[in-house]
Amino acid sequence: MMLKLEPRLQRIMDAEFPRYSAAEMARRRAAFERIMAEADCPHALIVGLNRTGSGVQWLTGWPATTEAIVVLSPGKRDAMYVMYHNHLPLAQRVATDADVRSGGQGSIRGAIEELKHRGGDKGRVGIVGPATIGHGRALTEAGATIVDLNAAYTRLRLIKSEEEIDWLRIGAALCDAGITALRASLKSGLNERALGDIVERAYVPYGAGTVIHFFGVTSMAAPDCGVPRQFLLNRRVDRGDVVFIELSASFWDHSGQVLRSFAVEADPPPLYHKLHETAEAAYDAIVAAIKPGAKPADLVAASGVIEDAGFTAIDDIVHGYGGGYLPPVLGAKSRPAGPIPDFTLQPGMCFVVQPNVTTKDGKAGVQTGELVTLTPTGAKSLHQTPRGFIRVG
Repeated sequence: MMLKLEPRLQRIMDAEFPRYSAAEMARRRAAFERIMAEADCPHALIVGLNRTGSGVQWLTGWPATTEAIVVLSPGKRDAMYVMYHNHLPLAQRVATDADVRSGGQGSIRGAIEELKHRGGDKGRVGIVGPATIGHGRALTEAGATIVDLNAAYTRLRLIKSEEEIDWLRIGAALCDAGITALRASLKSGLNERALGDIVERAYVPYGAGTVIHFFGVTSMAAPDCGVPRQFLLNRRVDRGDVVFIELSASFWDHSGQVLRSFAVEADPPPLYHKLHETAEAAYDAIVAAIKPGAKPADLVAASGVIEDAGFTAIDDIVHGYGGGYLPPVLGAKSRPAGPIPDFTLQPGMCFVVQPNVTTKDGKAGVQTGELVTLTPTGAKSLHQTPRGFIRVG
């Protein structure tokens, strides 16, 4: 299938090396330097490991394939050390505003030498990203005082610019392509493993990567699965099964997220009809509660329709998104996800609203939802794929 993108999004998709504008990158740099100044850190190390830790990509454009460490000092050009020499040529093409150097078998050594060159190895050094014990030991032995900037960095990532939301729109369109393909091809007799193949074939031709595709597959007459599984089983899909999916495909580390449920070659029985009707009602109530000035507790309160219907949830019902699995991470009233954070929702924040409604024994469940962004007038979905409990076949 062909992706249907607005012209400005298509231009980003078509670029050989898509990049944010110079103004956007300068905005990010200035915001990050402010949190460094607030923490009295004249230097910072931004760490990425095996596509984990979004700071490297956010500040340089390079999705950290293995280990990458950026040395950032206000007023100086960034230095980035990339582990494995064969990753160096592409990183140099992508991160054009940094001096990109080989990190050999461990980038921390080069980063510490650069800190020494900048006179920062004996002072306060801010850290963002999944730094390891080995990183910390090396810095401490060099004489640095480590300052954890991860919480402050996360607060920066809660609010997206319009440019960043556009990149997320592309990720959302790739997810929608996967859901469209699954709806068209899902039928009894397929091995569960074929489901992942179906969705990936829809977006991989566009250069997209898979973040997750979790599937739940079970008989609606004798269910044993209430939430999508992280690994596919070696079993066939049968007539009368429910198939539900949590899907994220990414464009240069910018992904959407969409969740849908399908009834295979049979109408949903009353239990599943009620489960999905409740999930839709919960989605609508939560989205209506996402508005400027609201609090995370308001979203949990809105999800109370789940318990009112006699059900509960296994998965989180809402989480922040875009640059990580961000606050607020919220469970249902009957299955909390931990303390509810207290902050005010603001335009530019993005959330995945994903009510997973299950029976109290956890054996039967459905899931629906998608990535939304908060505008000045309320939440707006970044996805186009139709909602509903869809019968296929």
